[in-house]
This record gives sequence, C-alpha cells and structure tokens, in this order.
Amino acid sequence: MTRRLTVFLLALFVVGAASVHAWEIQDNPIVSRWAKEVSPDNALPEYPRPQFERKDWKSLNGLWDYAIIDKDASAETFASEGEILVPYPIESALSGVKKFVGENKQLVYNRKFTVPADWAGKRIILNFEACDWKTQVFVNGKLVGKHTGGFTPFSFDITDVLVEGEQELRVVVYDPTDANWQPRGKQVRRPGGIMYTAVTGLWGSVWMEPVAPQGQILSAAGYAAKLEDGKLVPALDGSFVIKGTAFVADPSIENTAAEVAIYDAEGKVVFAAFSRIVDGKFTFTGKIEDPKFWAPGSPYLYDVVYKLAIDAKQIDKVDSYIGLRTSTIGKDKDDYLRLLVNGKFIFQYGPLDQGWWPDGLYTAPTDEALKYDLIATQKMGFNMLRKHVKVESRRFYYHCDKMGMLVWQDMPSGDRGIGGDQPDITRDPESAQNYYNEWTEIMTELQNSPSIVMWVPFNEGWGQFDTPAVVKYTKDFDPTRVVNCASGWTFRNCGDVHDMHSYPGPNRPANSDEFAIVLGEFGGLGLPVKGHFWKTDGNWGYVNMGDSAALLERYTGLMKRLRVLIDEGLSAGVYTQTTDVETESNGLMTYDRDVNKMGEENVAKANSILFRPAPVLKRVLFDDARKGENVWKFTTEQPADNWMDANFDDSSWEEGKAGFGREDQYNVPKTEWKTPEIWLRKTFEFDGNLEGFLAATLFHDEDCDVYINGVKAFSLNGYVTAYFNQEVSPEACKALKKGQNVIAVHVKQTGGGQFIDLGLVEMVEGKN
Repeated sequence: MTRRLTVFLLALFVVGAASVHAWEIQDNPIVSRWAKEVSPDNALPEYPRPQFERKDWKSLNGLWDYAIIDKDASAETFASEGEILVPYPIESALSGVKKFVGENKQLVYNRKFTVPADWAGKRIILNFEACDWKTQVFVNGKLVGKHTGGFTPFSFDITDVLVEGEQELRVVVYDPTDANWQPRGKQVRRPGGIMYTAVTGLWGSVWMEPVAPQGQILSAAGYAAKLEDGKLVPALDGSFVIKGTAFVADPSIENTAAEVAIYDAEGKVVFAAFSRIVDGKFTFTGKIEDPKFWAPGSPYLYDVVYKLAIDAKQIDKVDSYIGLRTSTIGKDKDDYLRLLVNGKFIFQYGPLDQGWWPDGLYTAPTDEALKYDLIATQKMGFNMLRKHVKVESRRFYYHCDKMGMLVWQDMPSGDRGIGGDQPDITRDPESAQNYYNEWTEIMTELQNSPSIVMWVPFNEGWGQFDTPAVVKYTKDFDPTRVVNCASGWTFRNCGDVHDMHSYPGPNRPANSDEFAIVLGEFGGLGLPVKGHFWKTDGNWGYVNMGDSAALLERYTGLMKRLRVLIDEGLSAGVYTQTTDVETESNGLMTYDRDVNKMGEENVAKANSILFRPAPVLKRVLFDDARKGENVWKFTTEQPADNWMDANFDDSSWEEGKAGFGREDQYNVPKTEWKTPEIWLRKTFEFDGNLEGFLAATLFHDEDCDVYINGVKAFSLNGYVTAYFNQEVSPEACKALKKGQNVIAVHVKQTGGGQFIDLGLVEMVEGKN
C-alpha cells in the first residue's frame, strides 16, 4: 500500500468517525469536573426508576437528531438541524447544542431504534423520566401519547405501532417558560438575579422495557397485565398498609393476583402475602416484628419483590424497597409543637437545594455528580435539604433514601406572584387544573420515598392560590407527611407548620399550639470565587462577604444564634444555599462544585452546635436597649486612629442612649443616627472572673467592628433583622481586666435601614 493511499484511508476513517461522534460540549463559562466523563456512549446509563425496577430494559439516551420549528408548524416532515445529546436540555452545554427555543418555537427530536430480539412476544413500554413541558410522542409516524408537565415521568405502550426491523421515534415539545402560567420553578427567558436559564424538552432519561408476554392470558384487544406501583403507609408499631395498582386491560379476567415479599437487610423474609386485584387495585396489610425504622443516621431499607400472576402463572415481576418512617407534628417535653420523625423531635437542618448545574442545567452530568451534593452536605453536618421549586429525577430520591437525607419537596412555582401583604391570586380554570394535575403526579411518583418528610405547595407567594383548598387536597392525598402551606411570608393559617424567611437572620415565627415553627430560608452569605464565575460581573449574595475567613466567622455566628432559637421552639432551618447558581454567589460551594468556600470540616464544626445543648446565660455585664438604658459616647466625625483604645480621650464626644438609628427604624432607636458612619464607646465593669465566654447581644445594620480595650472582638458585614448572640474573640477576652474596661464600636451604613445596639453577656456551655 502506498503512503498516499494510507493517508487517504486514514483521513476517510477520521471523517467517518467524526460524523458518528460529532458531539462535543459547547463553550461554557464553567463546567463541573464530571462533564469530561460524559459522552454519547454513556449519557446517564443507570436504571432511572430504582424503586420499581424491572430486570430487562434498554436506554435510549445518546445522540438524537433535532430541529427547532415554529410553534404552529407541523412536525410530520422532519429536517435535522444537527445532533443533540439526550437527556441534557437543549439550552445546556452538555447537549452539544446550547440554543434557546422560546415561546414561539417548538423542539422536535428524532431517532431510530431497534427492539432487542429476545423481547419478541412481549409488550414494549416507552418511558420518559422528564420532558418540559407539553410533549407529543410518535412512533413510526403514529401518535402514541401526550403528556403535559415538566417534572414527572410518563410512559406509553408502543407495541401496536412497532414494525419489522428499525423503528422511528419522534418527540415534539412546546415550552413557553415564563410566557405562560405553567409550573416552571426558576426558569425564565431572560435569566438574572434569582432566576435562571430556561430548560426546554428532554432533561430526564428515555428508556424502554418489556412487560407481560403476549400469547399467555390476553384480552380480546391483545393487552396483558402489568404492575404499576405499590405505596407504603407505615405506623410506629411496625404495622403497615401497602396499596398498589396493576394494569389489567380486560377486567373480566379472573384469578389475577399480586404477591409481595419483604426482606430485611440479611435477606430474611419478614412478610409475604398475596392479594386479589379488584378494579386494578391491590392491598396488603401486615406487621413487621421488631421493626427497624428509617431515619437520618440509620436509613434502614427493606427490599421488596412484587409479582403479578394470573391463574398462578407469573406475568410481571418488579424489585423495590421500602422504609418504615413516620412524619408528624407533636408536643415535646417543653410543650413546644415540633416536627417529629418516627415520633421523635430531630432538629431538621439543611440547605436550600436548587438542583442546577453549569453544564447540564436541570440535569446532573452523571449519577455520581447527582449524588455528590448529598455526600458533601452530609459531610458538612446537614441532615435535610429543601428541594426548591424543582423536582429531581427519581435516582436523586433513591440516593436520599439510601443515605438518610431528609427532604422537603416543593411544588415548582408558576403563574404570577404576590407580595407578602397581598391575597392569593385567582388562577384561570386551566391554570388551576394544571397545578392540581402536576402536583398530583409529583406526589404519586415520590410518595414511597421515606426521605421525603414534607410537602411544600407554595413558595413566597409564587403562583399561590386557594391555599386552604390546596393544603386540604395535599393532606387528603397523602396523610403520611407534614404539609407546609407556604414557605416564606404568605402563611395562611393552615397545614402543619408556620414557615418564615429571614435574610440573613436567623429568626423564627411566634410559637403556636397549632403549627410547628420553621425557618424556611435564611443566611444567603455571598462570596464569589474568582475562576468559578458564571458571569464576570453581577455576582451577588444577600450579604456579601470579603473572604472565606469572614464568611466562616459570620456563618458560625448564625449557627450560634440558630441554636438559641431551637430552645425557643424552632423545629427546622434552611440555609441558602447548597451551591452558587449562575449569578447567585450564596452557595456553600461554587457552581461547579470545585470549591467548598468554608471547608467541609469547618462547616461541620459550626453546624455541630445545633445538635448540642444550647449555651446558657450566666450573667449580664450590661444590657442591650431592649432591657436597659445604656448611655454611650458617640461621634459621627472620623476620630483619631487610636479611637478604640482603653485610654483614648473621648471627653469631646456626645452622649446618647442606645440604640442608635433613624427614627422608626427597628422600633427601638433612642438616639438619632442618620450619617454614613458612627463611632461608639462605653465603659463597663468586670470582676476578673470568666468561666465561660463573652458574647454580644447584637443588632447591626450594616457593617460593624467591635473592640474591647483596643483588641478586635469581631467584625461583621451586612445587616441582620433581629438580635442575635455574637461570640467575642478569645484575644479580646484575654484583654479584659479587673475593674473598668472599654468596648468600642464602629458601624458603616450604605443604604436602607440603619441601626446599632449591643449588650454584653457571659455564656457557659449547656448540659444534657
């Protein structure tokens, strides 16, 4: 062979390979480390439905052809614009396309597939994990089904439209995002602030599976039977009810039964029974002796095998699992109404979890990436997460179930929002019915995950309508979980909890004999990390911190205040948030998950105090303005550099009573302060004995620096909305002397409200 011919054939091979595998990740500001593991050959290859698993299945993820056409155009004639990697949304870098679709277009997918030869004679089910929003599915040119909803799985039996050899699958999707009322979460056409990039079309796995064999017991129409689900309702004594459904096309078929076997972790059968199927339903009632319950730290799961038989002949078999767990509210020993898991109060603390990825948007690059956030937050000492206005793929909840992570599940928001002092909106009938349809599908699909302990129908008034009716529907549909009527500031005196948001907080609602009180969002401490930006400008946090050390100090202070609120009746807290997302820099981690801003061990140490007894007040060195009248020296003119020293001459400064601020600010200002800065000094007596630690009872708006005898006690950026305890540095404690001491404060204010007040107390660690 000549050298020229060899080169020609090699070039031909390379061109041919490129045409088969032309996909590549598109340019993106940042990507996660898992992006490099993605290829057309391994796009999310894991079984998508772990809690209802059949042995035989085939993934249809991979390269599909796509086209973007006018919303009113026919998709019958398909002209490919290129290839897209399913299941990554078309707007994402991992799709290989990264195009905006919008409300005036529809997205069309097309691919060829073959049915495995050994599936011959069986019914073939085509499954979609998620497709946003209105979907039509065609096989070999025949419409096999439609689905409306962007967050839930759906399936179609395609057996009767299959042909010999190769099949053609076409999926047509319309998604107007925020140009319409449908549930969409944080997707918008023009992202910015707390709203993110739109997601259109397939963003969950596509796969097919064979079910009941043909040629056994069929109806006249040729349909057999298959299992559809099994839902567990557990009780604290180990008793349970399993309610399931099965599809039986011909109701006249008799002797159709479901069987169940439940196995413990050692493989021992702890329950087995069969139930006749009546109107497509079956029920098992039983009790597990010496039951092991699912809980954070001990997520015990039982394996389950369901079988469907007709005349004792097996038609279908499914592997599943269950966890015995109850989620209720009840009084504790101090008469506070609490969130209870398995009848016990566990303080539930976790991050606000948006579930977005820089490279896949709604879709995690890999299953390991999906699991990573859970691993990282558990290492940081969280036992819960609030899945915020998004529903994940079912593998996410499987990981939560396996790892013992509590989940609050939001309904994705849609329609229009309201302010905190406005009444619920009135949705038009189509919008309202769609809300109920999608919410029902979400609860149905996720009802059997023990990790989910709370349903949250509304967030901050986003699309909030008919709240009492929605809450009643939710509780009637699933009485096994707590319901949070509205997370934020639109509480409607219904459901099981009263939820508030407080940035940076923390704070709590007033205690109640009807509702457990929770803090649905707080924190939001922002720290953009260079090299990990979605955009080079516009990055923001509710409170912006200068560096990791300042972030950790402020975060630790929030945890100490939160610990006090627990003993005042608070049952749960949600910190904003797991990761940065686009221009939001509030994350514990960067958007690409490459940087843990405070360090896992440091966050875990700060969080650990939430699960220990609260510090106890030993004595007051001087009160804040809520309990006493404290006179301070102050000036609003720049003083000398040594203004904080104990021996500084402040005789020319004015005197005023705390707190200091503008009139009508925070209800308690006694001395007017409306300039950009103020400097304060006060003397106090100390007897020379310090058994615990010093803390300031503090309310600041905004940045403040505090010194004791010239030594830095602490620095805080931003503002708070309630008093909290801020621990004084060990160095400042060492600077204390017997007799007279001086505390000095500098506050800088840039806009909005302004206020400063503090007291000084000695605290000692609490005891069990």
